[in-house]
Order: sequence, then structure tokens, then C-alpha cells
Amino acid sequence: MKDYLGQFGAVEVADTSNFQRVIGKRLTASWNTIPHVTHNDDFDVTALEAFRASFGPDRKISPLIFLIKALVVALQQFPQFNSSLSEDGKELIRKRYFNISIAVDGPPGLLVPVLRDADRKTVDELAAELSATSKQAREKGLPMAAMEGGSMTISSLGGIGGTSFTPIINPPEVAILGVTPMRNVAHWTGKEFEPRQMMPLSLSYDHRVINGDDAARFLRFIAQVVENPANL
Repeated sequence: MKDYLGQFGAVEVADTSNFQRVIGKRLTASWNTIPHVTHNDDFDVTALEAFRASFGPDRKISPLIFLIKALVVALQQFPQFNSSLSEDGKELIRKRYFNISIAVDGPPGLLVPVLRDADRKTVDELAAELSATSKQAREKGLPMAAMEGGSMTISSLGGIGGTSFTPIINPPEVAILGVTPMRNVAHWTGKEFEPRQMMPLSLSYDHRVINGDDAARFLRFIAQVVENPANL
């Protein structure tokens, strides 16, 4: 880091890391080459929170784990979301595996470990794997092999804040799901107000592969799955 006297006053200049430059190029290429559209929706997670509370203090499963399971079900129902577009745009490669990528903030920057075969794992198995992988990402970093082969990425700001955002697609995936913190709202039933817990989600998708109607249906489908958490 170096100090300089700039045109308008003192500044300090720090070199970006090799990792930051690689990620920066990938994100810039994604934004410049993929027509991004973001669809926002709110999910009622009141039943999910009650279901999680029923586990007791010794079995803590994050809402993110249930969202992973719901996303897998949605990918099975909407296979165009579990695909990649060939470089020339002439072929759509539909994946028959369900590997969910999770964005994790590590020391070198944003890391995206992949939870493989999420359709075959229980919520407890996914919770343990995500905890171990996130710890490794934050303390030691991850090899590239651990961040390849994803079906779709989840980027969660649930522990920080916000109401919505526009996550950038992680190529060669065609969509990414952004999560922001749950909030309590007063819902009008037609007779009275009742408290409900809502989770905002932001879905960015490649408009060359996915149209707006399917994006809206995709999020609504996930909402219906999440509203019945015991089925997961």
C-alpha cells in the first residue's frame, strides 16, 4: 500500500490480488455477455420457521438449507434453469445432476463452493457439508475443483441486511438466486391482521434461455415448496 498526494488531497493505493482480478474479469464478462433480468418476490416462511423451531436447540438447521432443498425440487420441475448455453448459442445443455453453488465471503474475496448431489442428501447432511465447506473457504480458501460444476448458485445476504439486490449470474449457469433477511409483516386475512414472516428472494436469469413468465412461475413454485417444509 502506498500513500500519494492526489489532485484533491491525500490518497492511498493498494494493489488488487490475483484472485480479485480473476473474479472481476469473470463478473464483467458475465454482465457484458449475458442479458440479465432480475425478478423479485416475497415468500411466506412462517410455517418453515415454526417447523425449524420444533427441532429443539440441539438441531439447528439454517433456513438456507431448506431453500437448497426447495431449489432442487424446482430445478427438477423447470429443467431449463438447470442448464448451460453453448458458446455459439445453438445448443442448450440440460444437466441431469443437481449441484447447488453457495456464495461465501472468504479472505481472498467471493468464493462459490458447490454442494454436489444435493438431491440425494438430507437437510442434516447438507447443513454439515455447508458448515465445513464455508469454514474452509473462510480460513484457507478453496481449490477451483471445489467451485466447478454447479447447477445454480444461491447468494445469501440473510445475515447482513437489505431487501433485494441484483446478483450476477455465475457462468456457465443460467440463473442465480439472491436471498435477503426475513422480516415480520402484518398480513390482512380479510377479517384481521395476523403476523407473518416473509423472506425476499431475487432471481437473476439469462433472458436468452429463460423468459419472464417462467422466472415468475419458478419463484412461485419454490414458495409453494417452502410453505410445506416437512415435505423436504
